[in-house]
Amino acid sequence: MTAQVSLLNQQVGGRLDLRPVDRDCLYLISRHGPMTPSALAKLTGLHPATMTGVLDRLEKSGWIARERDPQDRRAVLIRPLGDRVPEISSLYAGMTRAIDGICDDYSPEERALILDFLTKITDAASTAKDSL
Repeated sequence: MTAQVSLLNQQVGGRLDLRPVDRDCLYLISRHGPMTPSALAKLTGLHPATMTGVLDRLEKSGWIARERDPQDRRAVLIRPLGDRVPEISSLYAGMTRAIDGICDDYSPEERALILDFLTKITDAASTAKDSL
């Protein structure tokens, strides 16, 4: 499963001209809302200089915007730009439809159990990453 999802993500990234690290950072920015580059670097474990390059590419390609933090004008927040979301959504549409169909085969209780399992696996991967 991991290999197939990784291959799907590579295909999507290739179509959108996004490197894997750029795609992952864009996902995290979209998932966690506006954040500072330092917060994103900490979340990913990337060196701040590497993060600068990632953010430069994402901004140049129109995926994110850098803005002054209204709470602290010295700080910068990065946020996703929504006008390109349909590009991503359309490329994942086949997978989304397939997952919806798969989920329809399970009861609400079974879906809750699957969600609990996947959440625990995700947390375990996060903990393992953080311990490296």
